[in-house]
Amino acid sequence: MTHQSPRLTEASATTRYTSRHAVDPRTAAAMGTEELRANFLIPDLFDPGRMVLTYTHYDRMIVGGCIPLADALPLEAITPTGTKRFLDRRELIAINIGGEGTITADGEVFSTGTRDMVYLGQGTGTVAFASSDAKEPARFYIVSAAAHAPHPARLIRIGDAKRVDLGDKGNCNERSIFQFIHPEGVQTCQLVVGMTELAPGSIWNTMPCHIHERRMEAYLYFDLDKDARVIHLMGPPDETRHMVVADQQAVLSPPWSIHSGAGTASYTFIWAMAGDNVDYTDVDKIEIGDLR
Repeated sequence: MTHQSPRLTEASATTRYTSRHAVDPRTAAAMGTEELRANFLIPDLFDPGRMVLTYTHYDRMIVGGCIPLADALPLEAITPTGTKRFLDRRELIAINIGGEGTITADGEVFSTGTRDMVYLGQGTGTVAFASSDAKEPARFYIVSAAAHAPHPARLIRIGDAKRVDLGDKGNCNERSIFQFIHPEGVQTCQLVVGMTELAPGSIWNTMPCHIHERRMEAYLYFDLDKDARVIHLMGPPDETRHMVVADQQAVLSPPWSIHSGAGTASYTFIWAMAGDNVDYTDVDKIEIGDLR
């Protein structure tokens, strides 16, 4: 029986959400293409004039997106969080991948250009997302996880992120990693977020690959041409699966799954993790020869 995609629930005129339940590796191994996509792909993150959120049962991460137009979009509580306000027991990171825009949090305004990030800590009350120009709107990618302590709100511009250059042209994986959250920078409870930009001519990300049983991860692929795709690899290392992913679509990666991909052209992706720790290097590496 084919698993159907969860139905979006309208929380208000400007907010829609759905939930994704956790899937174990044995169940995932028996899934066909449509079932894999229904459970692990988020294809419709961005809907102009709406806040679209997916509440996942992987470390309770929420993945979402919004495109404010003439009016600002509020961050409203949704039923799955069980709180009066969205950030009463959560933290949040929003990355702008569109035109210039602002995030206003409890009266403090953060102006963002493309690829700038804002962190909001537990207990933040009123939050609104706005575009500087509705004709070239901002496009905010949002990730949120449960929090146990408040940390100060911060704006991190792409130029302030910790940059690490890796790979080489010979292996088609020359890339730059921009770490927005790291031990020497902004403090979070459990969110770890960054962005990887592939050089022209490079197509591979995260290969050799890894898993991390202590954290889940979400990928947002963007900067893809309309007709380009990323072949995203997932599943246990000894029984891999794949999904074909288009521009501005996100993939959920359970702790037991690898997360890697190759594109038909170069692209950029945002990775976000939540779980037991914020150690970027806490991974279990998989040798390429051990993949099946």
